[in-house]
Amino acid sequence: MESIDIYKVGLGLWKLPESDCADIVYNAIKIGYRHLDSACDYGNEVEVGKGIARAIEEGICTRADLKITSKLWNTYHAKEHVELALQKSLTDLGLTYLDTYLIHFPIAQPFVPFETRYPPEWIFDTESDSPEMVIAPVPLQETWQAMESLSEKGLVKEIGICNYNSGLLNDLMAYAKIKPAQLQIESHPYLTQERLIKLAKSYNISVTAFSPLGALSYLELDMAKQSESVLEKDVVIKAAERLNKTPAQIVLRWGVQRGCSIIPKSSNLNRLKENISIFDFSLSEDEMTAISALNINKRFNDPGDFCEAAFNKFYPIYD
Repeated sequence: MESIDIYKVGLGLWKLPESDCADIVYNAIKIGYRHLDSACDYGNEVEVGKGIARAIEEGICTRADLKITSKLWNTYHAKEHVELALQKSLTDLGLTYLDTYLIHFPIAQPFVPFETRYPPEWIFDTESDSPEMVIAPVPLQETWQAMESLSEKGLVKEIGICNYNSGLLNDLMAYAKIKPAQLQIESHPYLTQERLIKLAKSYNISVTAFSPLGALSYLELDMAKQSESVLEKDVVIKAAERLNKTPAQIVLRWGVQRGCSIIPKSSNLNRLKENISIFDFSLSEDEMTAISALNINKRFNDPGDFCEAAFNKFYPIYD
């Protein structure tokens, strides 16, 4: 069996409640997680930092053992705000550097001072009679150049992007002096994104898939229906029966076996153990092909949908 890459399966920290987050992070590290995927927008980086500090203090791991990612929020895209945003995340996390810092969305919004609101989220003026999302005229090239300066100063080991399409990725590679190390995208059997992943790999950019279980992350947000769960598909269930694994383990294994890292989220200790226990089996070529064939280009996390519905702004980033 293959050697285990402990960084291939990370813990996604989106939607983890502040009250439980520190314990979840600590317990995840204790059972073997070494890759943590955080972001300013998740609103729990102080708690994430407490969980990390406890694990290090108890000798479970060292800082060097961990791969910690955070993300630049939309309101900090202007060149004068990028390092400020990173320093805020570092302070909250209790760290002196990040392993990876990513542009969260290719969307620029007006700056919101930390003392006004943090995290700023999507609405510009929450006190307005008609609160809405507002766009700022900041080119992505300006933001990337500021990201490069973070790398040059040693504040981050790697820089990268999230939620880019192939056109934006090609454009970025034309001007980047420091190439992106990672592309993070939504990908699961209903959204395989094979062309984009192939393009990223041609540029030697590693790919991390968020929401690797598809609809599961979005049920509680009313952004998906139970009937859209990939875990109930026959090809997944049959593979689970053959290998004596859970359907979730099959889908996560599919994600890793196709060459991506994955960052599933859970607050349940047993589920956390299950999600990381996918290196003692392999799917057959037929199973991989059959699961990939479930693709219907179904995107659950699409600003073109949720921004219009929740923030009074139609702003698609995917065609």
